Amino acid sequence: MGLRRRRAEGGGWIVELNPETLPRVLANGAYYARVSAGAKSREEKTFIAEHWANATWLVKSLAQRASTILKVASEIVRQQDAFFRHGVTHLRPLILRDIATAVELHESTISRVTANKYIATPRGTLELKFFFTTAIAGTDGESHSSEAVRHRIRALIAAEDPEAGLSDDQIVAVLKREGVDIARRTVAKYREGLGIPSSVQRRREKAVPA
Repeated sequence: MGLRRRRAEGGGWIVELNPETLPRVLANGAYYARVSAGAKSREEKTFIAEHWANATWLVKSLAQRASTILKVASEIVRQQDAFFRHGVTHLRPLILRDIATAVELHESTISRVTANKYIATPRGTLELKFFFTTAIAGTDGESHSSEAVRHRIRALIAAEDPEAGLSDDQIVAVLKREGVDIARRTVAKYREGLGIPSSVQRRREKAVPA
């Protein structure tokens, strides 16, 4: 199921479900009434009533599911407002419990609702799980999103001097000057997760003639 996010007049955001991805399930009341009126035995009436109850339950359940998804997505967008306005460097730390508390639902419900759900935004189509990131302590007491830190590491390496690649220790030093309190092993872990080789390997690769 997909969602769409657009800017509202006067500021803020509007989150809406994409009708093209919603299941179209209807319970035909007129048909039920006609069939029910033609039932000749108690067994037939019971059979028809039970199936009508199942059909209406399914319709209500789908409507409730859609409502819950919209509620959760709207809260995620609200809490990640800075990301939508300024980009990934402003993604804030967020965990399932934060959303669960805000919308008064269980964490397991938030986990199910956000699994395999995507939202179309001016910054691309993103999985709702993208917005949940762990926190990294800041030197000034303010936490930073791990995803934002990974993005910064990628940007630092992309802009490095080809002949003197940034070592993990140097990246740690830069990040600490920018207020991110991070260990060297964490930088190495994030760098490797991004598929970026070490500074030694990068220098070797750039030294090889094309």
